Amino acid sequence: MTLLAGRKCFRALEPLHSMVYFAPETQAELVAAGLEKSRMCYFAGRAAALGPVGAGVVAATFYNFSPALVARHIPRAWTLATPEAVTAARLRAVEAVQRRLLGDALASAELAEAAALALRATEACAPAGRPLYAAHAQLDRPEEPHLAFWHAVTLLREYRGDGHLAVLLDAELDGLEALVTHCATGKGFLPDFARASRGWSDAEWDAAVARLRDRGLLDADGALTPEGADLRRHIEHETDRLDHAPYAHLGEDATVRLATIAQSLTLRALSAGAFPDGVFAASGKK
Repeated sequence: MTLLAGRKCFRALEPLHSMVYFAPETQAELVAAGLEKSRMCYFAGRAAALGPVGAGVVAATFYNFSPALVARHIPRAWTLATPEAVTAARLRAVEAVQRRLLGDALASAELAEAAALALRATEACAPAGRPLYAAHAQLDRPEEPHLAFWHAVTLLREYRGDGHLAVLLDAELDGLEALVTHCATGKGFLPDFARASRGWSDAEWDAAVARLRDRGLLDADGALTPEGADLRRHIEHETDRLDHAPYAHLGEDATVRLATIAQSLTLRALSAGAFPDGVFAASGKK
């Protein structure tokens, strides 16, 4: 079982989780639950599994958002809606988003199979050192296969993400530096979207670029140097290594099968407009 097989499976699965963050149904459900129509919906929706935590915990576990942006919405969100109400509203949004983007595929045998495979993979996810994963793993698993699938994909996503943060810390990249270098790979967010959506000012972004140049990771044009490219490759490899357990547990054939079904579902969601333009670099589109 190779690390690359696990990475490919995760890459096929991840859009089927993250599409919810770009969907109008999500904000509508969370606003109906009491939250404000703003970034509060994202922060509270994703953090609700942790309980009524403060801004510091959210900024630490989400990592690449400006702490000042987080503090404008957390912990005030919990005075408007309880974490339990937010979690329930988010699951209702998932149902609506899936029905719009995936249609009759929700009732398919393939989706039920993907749910079973993804849930089996999560059996190998250990909570130690993985706070966002651990919080979501304590939520009740939905009974319906399409919602159970989303729940399992969420666990796999947060499990990988928590490991990724450990690798970024070892690489001595803070949240903004990690964001800048990832944009520079051409495989992630477009810089303008990343800067605005994560709440960083032009001055803060430019200061991070300057620090990365001083380390020899970016050149004068803001592109990755050979050393910077090597570091990003190292980060991805180490993230794959820390994320290997669920896919090794699943086995190579089942991992390939899960990736195949997920890729088909992702292509269907993309064709239905799951992600807006102006978000991802061309080579980083899901």
